[in-house]
Amino acid sequence: MPNDFNQPVIDEFRANGGRVGGYFEGARLLLLTTTGARSGKPHTVPLAYLPDGAERLLIIGSAGGGPRHPAWYHNLLANPRATVETGVFTYEAEATVLDGAEREEIFARAVEADEGWGDYQKKTSRVLPVVALTEVAGGPPNASSPGAALKLVHDAFRRELSLIRKEFADSGASLGVQLRMNCLTLCQGLTFHHTGEGTALFPYLVDRYPELAPTIDRLNQEHEKIAALIEELSAVVGADHPDTLSVLPEVERLTEELERHLTYEEAQLIPLLDA
Repeated sequence: MPNDFNQPVIDEFRANGGRVGGYFEGARLLLLTTTGARSGKPHTVPLAYLPDGAERLLIIGSAGGGPRHPAWYHNLLANPRATVETGVFTYEAEATVLDGAEREEIFARAVEADEGWGDYQKKTSRVLPVVALTEVAGGPPNASSPGAALKLVHDAFRRELSLIRKEFADSGASLGVQLRMNCLTLCQGLTFHHTGEGTALFPYLVDRYPELAPTIDRLNQEHEKIAALIEELSAVVGADHPDTLSVLPEVERLTEELERHLTYEEAQLIPLLDA
């Protein structure tokens, strides 16, 4: 996309924790900053992405089905190190161009999830490149305070659950591979987040505020309940032939329990984190 289209999207993305309206509304979106292959200058573009487990994100060089690969792809060929912004985190990533059977499998997943990728491929004779972005160095959430960071992370989980619920509702009787991957990636992210809270944040808060111990006990117990729901959902999604009728109730149970937990945690901890 030309810069006069991209820049307002970039500005809105950064101002609203990754949420945008218009053309990209409701999409999983990231900002990718590459180093210009010729200019050596940073070049930032908004791109749709596919979740692919906790380790990496996937992007596709569609260029709207145009005859040439996008500039960001050429930049990554020259220098595979890039900066990724998710709205919550900003981190350095290593880009790997996928090929062969892996590329074909992932592109088929993308088309199954959104026929638009297939339409782009039909418009051009070039093979649309699929690129994996793997985090190599990161930092804390992009927030002005610890409490704002907690809320930013929580809202990202809320948004992802909302997207997954819509995708399940639209999927019909059978579930595509990418939708199952979206669900498993969410489960992995929640597990990582709660593990970090249980081993670092919660002990710190109890040490600083001993009177908070009953609240932390409740939060830890809720983590255990959510972990059980995550395990059940992961098992159903990972089955050989899962269907919407078996998976969607598990997603709804996790959503309800998680929302109660997040709301309570925010009410109890954000005032202390920002004190």
